[in-house]
Amino acid sequence: MSDSSAYRVETTSRLAQWRIDNLASCSYHKSGPFKMGNWNWHLSVEKHRLLYVKLYPEISNITKDNPPIASFIVRVVTSVGDRRTTFTHPEITDKQLKNNDDFVWAIEVPLAGKFIIDIEFLDLKIASSDGRQPCSIWADRLTEKRSNATALASLGQMLTDDIHTDIRMNASGGSIGAHRAVIGARSPVFHSMFSHNLKERKMSSIDIPDMSIDACRAFLNYIYGDIEHEDFLKQRLALVRAADKYDISDLKEACHESLVEDIDAKNVLERLQNAYLYELPKLKTSCMRYLVRFGKIFDIQEDFNSLLQCADRDLIADIFHEVLDAWKGF
Repeated sequence: MSDSSAYRVETTSRLAQWRIDNLASCSYHKSGPFKMGNWNWHLSVEKHRLLYVKLYPEISNITKDNPPIASFIVRVVTSVGDRRTTFTHPEITDKQLKNNDDFVWAIEVPLAGKFIIDIEFLDLKIASSDGRQPCSIWADRLTEKRSNATALASLGQMLTDDIHTDIRMNASGGSIGAHRAVIGARSPVFHSMFSHNLKERKMSSIDIPDMSIDACRAFLNYIYGDIEHEDFLKQRLALVRAADKYDISDLKEACHESLVEDIDAKNVLERLQNAYLYELPKLKTSCMRYLVRFGKIFDIQEDFNSLLQCADRDLIADIFHEVLDAWKGF
Protein backbone atom coordinates (compact mmCIF):
# COMPACT_ATOMS: atom_id res chain seq x y z
CA MET A 1 0.00 0.00 0.00
CA SER A 2 1.40 3.39 -1.02
CA ASP A 3 1.88 6.20 1.50
CA SER A 4 -0.92 8.24 -0.06
CA SER A 5 -3.40 5.37 -0.11
CA ALA A 6 -2.71 4.63 3.57
CA TYR A 7 -4.32 7.98 4.47
CA ARG A 8 -7.12 7.93 1.89
CA VAL A 9 -10.71 7.60 3.11
CA GLU A 10 -13.06 5.92 0.64
CA THR A 11 -16.57 7.33 0.38
CA THR A 12 -19.84 6.34 -1.22
CA SER A 13 -23.35 7.68 -0.68
CA ARG A 14 -23.32 8.50 3.07
CA LEU A 15 -20.61 6.04 4.06
CA ALA A 16 -16.89 6.67 4.70
CA GLN A 17 -14.26 4.01 5.39
CA TRP A 18 -10.62 4.29 6.39
CA ARG A 19 -8.56 1.10 6.13
CA ILE A 20 -5.51 0.90 8.38
CA ASP A 21 -3.09 -1.96 7.78
CA ASN A 22 -0.79 -1.36 10.72
CA LEU A 23 -0.79 0.78 13.84
CA ALA A 24 2.27 0.77 16.04
CA SER A 25 1.91 0.28 19.79
CA CYS A 26 2.15 4.04 20.42
CA SER A 27 1.38 6.10 17.35
CA TYR A 28 -0.86 8.70 15.76
CA HIS A 29 -2.44 8.66 12.32
CA LYS A 30 -4.57 11.32 10.62
CA SER A 31 -6.48 10.60 7.43
CA GLY A 32 -6.48 12.71 4.34
CA PRO A 33 -9.51 14.95 3.81
CA PHE A 34 -12.72 13.43 2.48
CA LYS A 35 -15.87 15.15 1.28
CA MET A 36 -19.24 14.51 2.92
CA GLY A 37 -22.05 17.00 2.55
CA ASN A 38 -20.80 20.61 2.51
CA TRP A 39 -17.63 19.89 4.45
CA ASN A 40 -14.24 18.25 4.20
CA TRP A 41 -13.63 15.84 7.08
CA HIS A 42 -10.76 14.04 8.80
CA LEU A 43 -10.46 10.92 10.88
CA SER A 44 -7.62 10.35 13.32
CA VAL A 45 -6.52 7.45 15.52
CA GLU A 46 -4.14 7.62 18.45
CA LYS A 47 -2.95 4.57 20.33
CA HIS A 48 -1.55 4.67 23.84
CA ARG A 49 -3.15 2.51 26.51
CA LEU A 50 -6.46 2.97 24.72
CA LEU A 51 -7.29 3.56 21.07
CA TYR A 52 -8.82 6.99 20.46
CA VAL A 53 -10.88 7.57 17.31
CA LYS A 54 -11.81 11.12 16.32
CA LEU A 55 -14.05 12.52 13.59
CA TYR A 56 -14.04 16.23 12.84
CA PRO A 57 -14.59 18.73 10.01
CA GLU A 58 -11.65 20.49 8.43
CA ILE A 59 -11.30 24.06 9.70
CA SER A 60 -12.56 26.51 7.06
CA ASN A 61 -14.86 29.50 6.65
CA ILE A 62 -17.71 27.07 5.93
CA THR A 63 -17.07 25.22 9.20
CA LYS A 64 -16.75 28.47 11.14
CA ASP A 65 -19.96 29.99 9.81
CA ASN A 66 -22.01 26.79 9.45
CA PRO A 67 -20.55 23.95 11.54
CA PRO A 68 -22.14 20.59 10.77
CA ILE A 69 -24.75 19.14 13.09
CA ALA A 70 -24.18 15.46 12.49
CA SER A 71 -25.97 12.19 13.13
CA PHE A 72 -23.84 9.13 12.49
CA ILE A 73 -22.79 5.64 13.52
CA VAL A 74 -19.12 4.69 13.97
CA ARG A 75 -17.87 1.14 13.71
CA VAL A 76 -14.40 -0.34 13.97
CA VAL A 77 -13.99 -3.67 12.18
CA THR A 78 -10.88 -5.71 12.94
CA SER A 79 -9.58 -8.55 10.80
CA VAL A 80 -7.13 -11.18 11.97
CA GLY A 81 -6.90 -14.03 9.49
CA ASP A 82 -10.46 -15.10 8.67
CA ARG A 83 -11.90 -13.67 11.88
CA ARG A 84 -13.76 -10.35 11.80
CA THR A 85 -14.81 -8.47 14.93
CA THR A 86 -16.96 -5.34 14.94
CA PHE A 87 -17.13 -2.67 17.66
CA THR A 88 -20.00 -0.16 17.33
CA HIS A 89 -20.33 3.18 19.08
CA PRO A 90 -23.88 4.12 20.15
CA GLU A 91 -25.61 6.26 17.53
CA ILE A 92 -24.72 9.95 17.66
CA THR A 93 -27.70 12.22 17.01
CA ASP A 94 -27.61 15.93 16.09
CA LYS A 95 -24.17 16.64 17.53
CA GLN A 96 -22.49 19.88 16.45
CA LEU A 97 -18.88 19.31 15.43
CA LYS A 98 -16.51 22.27 15.28
CA ASN A 99 -13.09 20.90 16.19
CA ASN A 100 -11.17 17.67 16.70
CA ASP A 101 -12.28 17.21 20.30
CA ASP A 102 -16.04 17.29 19.74
CA PHE A 103 -16.22 13.58 18.98
CA VAL A 104 -13.74 11.22 20.62
CA TRP A 105 -14.28 7.48 21.03
CA ALA A 106 -11.99 5.69 23.46
CA ILE A 107 -11.88 1.95 22.74
CA GLU A 108 -10.65 -0.08 25.68
CA VAL A 109 -10.37 -3.43 23.90
CA PRO A 110 -6.88 -4.07 22.42
CA LEU A 111 -6.97 -4.19 18.63
CA ALA A 112 -4.63 -6.30 16.54
CA GLY A 113 -4.14 -6.81 12.82
CA LYS A 114 -5.80 -4.75 10.11
CA PHE A 115 -8.83 -2.68 10.95
CA ILE A 116 -11.40 -0.45 9.29
CA ILE A 117 -13.01 2.68 10.68
CA ASP A 118 -16.52 2.88 9.24
CA ILE A 119 -18.62 6.08 9.49
CA GLU A 120 -22.25 5.89 8.40
CA PHE A 121 -23.65 9.44 8.18
CA LEU A 122 -27.36 9.37 8.95
CA ASP A 123 -27.93 13.11 8.54
CA LEU A 124 -26.06 16.40 8.30
CA LYS A 125 -27.75 19.64 9.31
CA ILE A 126 -26.91 23.32 9.56
CA ALA A 127 -28.37 25.87 11.94
CA SER A 128 -31.19 27.96 10.55
CA SER A 129 -30.38 31.65 10.11
CA ASP A 130 -33.80 32.68 11.48
CA GLY A 131 -33.48 30.71 14.72
CA ARG A 132 -35.74 27.82 13.71
CA GLN A 133 -34.85 24.15 13.95
CA PRO A 134 -31.66 23.09 12.09
CA CYS A 135 -32.39 21.92 8.58
CA SER A 136 -30.93 18.91 6.79
CA ILE A 137 -28.61 19.63 3.87
CA TRP A 138 -29.88 16.42 2.29
CA ALA A 139 -33.45 17.62 1.87
CA ASP A 140 -34.11 16.88 -1.76
CA ARG A 141 -34.39 20.41 -3.13
CA LEU A 142 -33.52 19.08 -6.59
CA THR A 143 -36.71 17.02 -6.64
CA GLU A 144 -38.82 20.05 -5.78
CA LYS A 145 -37.19 22.11 -8.52
CA ARG A 146 -37.69 19.42 -11.15
CA SER A 147 -41.27 18.92 -10.14
CA ASN A 148 -42.18 22.62 -9.92
CA ALA A 149 -40.43 23.42 -13.21
CA THR A 150 -42.71 21.06 -15.16
CA ALA A 151 -46.11 22.22 -13.94
CA LEU A 152 -47.90 25.36 -12.82
CA ALA A 153 -48.63 25.68 -9.11
CA SER A 154 -52.37 25.69 -9.76
CA LEU A 155 -52.30 22.17 -11.16
CA GLY A 156 -51.93 20.80 -7.64
CA GLN A 157 -55.24 22.30 -6.63
CA MET A 158 -56.90 20.92 -9.77
CA LEU A 159 -55.83 17.43 -8.75
CA THR A 160 -56.54 17.74 -5.03
CA ASP A 161 -59.97 19.31 -5.47
CA ASP A 162 -60.94 17.04 -8.40
CA ILE A 163 -61.62 20.06 -10.60
CA HIS A 164 -62.98 19.04 -14.05
CA THR A 165 -61.20 15.69 -14.04
CA ASP A 166 -61.94 13.56 -17.07
CA ILE A 167 -60.23 10.23 -16.39
CA ARG A 168 -59.95 7.85 -13.43
CA MET A 169 -56.70 6.21 -12.35
CA ASN A 170 -57.70 2.85 -10.83
CA ALA A 171 -54.93 1.64 -8.53
CA SER A 172 -54.82 -1.10 -5.91
CA GLY A 173 -57.01 0.15 -3.08
CA GLY A 174 -58.84 3.02 -4.77
CA SER A 175 -59.00 5.47 -7.65
CA ILE A 176 -58.08 9.11 -8.28
CA GLY A 177 -59.45 11.56 -10.81
CA ALA A 178 -56.97 13.15 -13.23
CA HIS A 179 -56.83 15.20 -16.43
CA ARG A 180 -55.98 13.66 -19.81
CA ALA A 181 -54.34 16.84 -21.02
CA VAL A 182 -51.97 17.00 -18.05
CA ILE A 183 -50.88 13.37 -17.82
CA GLY A 184 -50.83 13.04 -21.61
CA ALA A 185 -48.48 16.02 -21.86
CA ARG A 186 -46.12 14.49 -19.30
CA SER A 187 -46.10 10.90 -20.57
CA PRO A 188 -45.87 9.73 -24.19
CA VAL A 189 -47.44 6.45 -23.09
CA PHE A 190 -50.54 8.19 -21.74
CA HIS A 191 -50.60 10.44 -24.79
CA SER A 192 -50.67 7.38 -27.04
CA MET A 193 -53.52 5.84 -25.05
CA PHE A 194 -55.66 8.94 -25.56
CA SER A 195 -54.68 9.44 -29.20
CA HIS A 196 -55.76 5.99 -30.39
CA ASN A 197 -58.98 4.06 -30.13
CA LEU A 198 -57.95 2.12 -27.03
CA LYS A 199 -60.07 1.04 -24.05
CA GLU A 200 -58.55 3.75 -21.83
CA ARG A 201 -59.94 6.39 -24.20
CA LYS A 202 -63.34 4.70 -24.46
CA MET A 203 -63.76 3.93 -20.75
CA SER A 204 -62.15 7.16 -19.48
CA SER A 205 -60.11 5.12 -17.01
CA ILE A 206 -56.66 3.60 -16.65
CA ASP A 207 -56.16 0.41 -14.64
CA ILE A 208 -52.89 0.22 -12.67
CA PRO A 209 -53.37 -2.86 -10.45
CA ASP A 210 -49.65 -3.16 -9.68
CA MET A 211 -49.54 0.26 -7.94
CA SER A 212 -50.95 1.09 -4.51
CA ILE A 213 -53.30 4.02 -4.15
CA ASP A 214 -50.69 5.91 -2.08
CA ALA A 215 -48.03 5.37 -4.74
CA CYS A 216 -50.49 6.43 -7.45
CA ARG A 217 -51.28 9.62 -5.54
CA ALA A 218 -47.55 10.39 -5.20
CA PHE A 219 -47.10 9.65 -8.92
CA LEU A 220 -49.83 12.10 -9.91
CA ASN A 221 -48.63 14.69 -7.40
CA TYR A 222 -45.21 14.63 -9.06
CA ILE A 223 -46.77 15.03 -12.53
CA TYR A 224 -48.86 17.96 -11.25
CA GLY A 225 -45.92 19.62 -9.49
CA ASP A 226 -47.29 19.18 -5.99
CA ILE A 227 -45.34 16.32 -4.41
CA GLU A 228 -44.16 16.48 -0.80
CA HIS A 229 -40.59 15.45 -0.10
CA GLU A 230 -41.57 12.83 2.50
CA ASP A 231 -44.04 11.22 0.10
CA PHE A 232 -41.38 11.16 -2.60
CA LEU A 233 -38.91 9.41 -0.28
CA LYS A 234 -41.48 6.87 0.87
CA GLN A 235 -42.60 5.93 -2.65
CA ARG A 236 -39.30 6.15 -4.59
CA LEU A 237 -39.20 2.52 -5.69
CA ALA A 238 -42.82 2.55 -6.83
CA LEU A 239 -42.22 5.87 -8.59
CA VAL A 240 -39.18 4.64 -10.48
CA ARG A 241 -41.22 1.66 -11.73
CA ALA A 242 -44.04 3.95 -12.84
CA ALA A 243 -41.60 6.38 -14.45
CA ASP A 244 -40.04 3.53 -16.41
CA LYS A 245 -43.42 2.09 -17.41
CA TYR A 246 -44.90 5.42 -18.54
CA ASP A 247 -41.68 6.93 -19.91
CA ILE A 248 -41.35 9.96 -17.63
CA SER A 249 -37.60 10.46 -17.78
CA ASP A 250 -37.24 13.34 -15.30
CA LEU A 251 -39.09 11.40 -12.58
CA LYS A 252 -36.95 8.33 -13.24
CA GLU A 253 -33.79 10.38 -12.95
CA ALA A 254 -35.01 12.13 -9.78
CA CYS A 255 -35.65 8.72 -8.19
CA HIS A 256 -32.31 7.43 -9.46
CA GLU A 257 -30.34 10.28 -7.90
CA SER A 258 -32.25 10.05 -4.62
CA LEU A 259 -31.91 6.27 -4.25
CA VAL A 260 -28.13 6.59 -4.49
CA GLU A 261 -28.00 8.96 -1.53
CA ASP A 262 -29.05 6.72 1.38
CA ILE A 263 -27.97 3.16 0.62
CA ASP A 264 -27.66 1.04 3.76
CA ALA A 265 -27.63 -2.60 4.82
CA LYS A 266 -31.43 -2.79 4.98
CA ASN A 267 -32.13 -1.57 1.45
CA VAL A 268 -29.02 -2.30 -0.63
CA LEU A 269 -30.12 -5.68 -2.03
CA GLU A 270 -33.58 -4.48 -3.04
CA ARG A 271 -32.08 -1.40 -4.67
CA LEU A 272 -29.47 -3.45 -6.49
CA GLN A 273 -32.21 -5.61 -8.03
CA ASN A 274 -34.23 -2.55 -9.04
CA ALA A 275 -31.13 -0.89 -10.48
CA TYR A 276 -30.59 -3.95 -12.66
CA LEU A 277 -34.27 -4.26 -13.64
CA TYR A 278 -34.82 -0.60 -14.53
CA GLU A 279 -31.34 0.17 -15.91
CA LEU A 280 -30.11 2.55 -13.21
CA PRO A 281 -26.33 2.40 -13.70
CA LYS A 282 -25.26 4.83 -10.99
CA LEU A 283 -27.41 3.06 -8.39
CA LYS A 284 -26.11 -0.32 -9.50
CA THR A 285 -22.49 0.82 -9.21
CA SER A 286 -23.08 2.37 -5.78
CA CYS A 287 -24.78 -0.77 -4.46
CA MET A 288 -21.95 -2.94 -5.79
CA ARG A 289 -19.34 -0.73 -4.14
CA TYR A 290 -21.23 -0.73 -0.85
CA LEU A 291 -21.45 -4.53 -0.83
CA VAL A 292 -18.02 -5.43 -2.18
CA ARG A 293 -15.55 -2.58 -1.79
CA PHE A 294 -16.88 -1.65 1.65
CA GLY A 295 -17.29 -5.26 2.74
CA LYS A 296 -20.99 -5.05 3.67
CA ILE A 297 -21.68 -8.49 2.18
CA PHE A 298 -20.36 -9.91 5.47
CA ASP A 299 -22.93 -7.93 7.47
CA ILE A 300 -25.92 -9.25 5.51
CA GLN A 301 -24.60 -12.64 4.47
CA GLU A 302 -27.86 -14.52 5.07
CA ASP A 303 -29.92 -12.08 2.99
CA PHE A 304 -27.21 -12.02 0.33
CA ASN A 305 -27.28 -15.83 0.09
CA SER A 306 -31.05 -15.66 -0.36
CA LEU A 307 -30.58 -13.16 -3.17
CA LEU A 308 -28.23 -15.54 -4.96
CA GLN A 309 -30.95 -18.19 -4.96
CA CYS A 310 -33.49 -16.10 -6.87
CA ALA A 311 -31.75 -13.22 -8.66
CA ASP A 312 -31.30 -12.99 -12.42
CA ARG A 313 -28.26 -14.90 -13.65
CA ASP A 314 -26.76 -11.84 -15.34
CA LEU A 315 -26.99 -9.89 -12.08
CA ILE A 316 -25.34 -12.72 -10.15
CA ALA A 317 -22.56 -12.81 -12.75
CA ASP A 318 -22.04 -9.06 -12.37
CA ILE A 319 -21.77 -9.44 -8.60
CA PHE A 320 -19.16 -12.17 -8.85
CA HIS A 321 -17.16 -10.17 -11.39
CA GLU A 322 -17.18 -7.26 -8.94
CA VAL A 323 -15.99 -9.55 -6.14
CA LEU A 324 -13.19 -10.98 -8.30
CA ASP A 325 -12.05 -7.50 -9.36
CA ALA A 326 -12.00 -6.39 -5.71
CA TRP A 327 -9.87 -9.39 -4.73
CA LYS A 328 -7.42 -8.68 -7.53
CA GLY A 329 -6.97 -5.10 -6.30
CA PHE A 330 -6.68 -6.04 -2.61
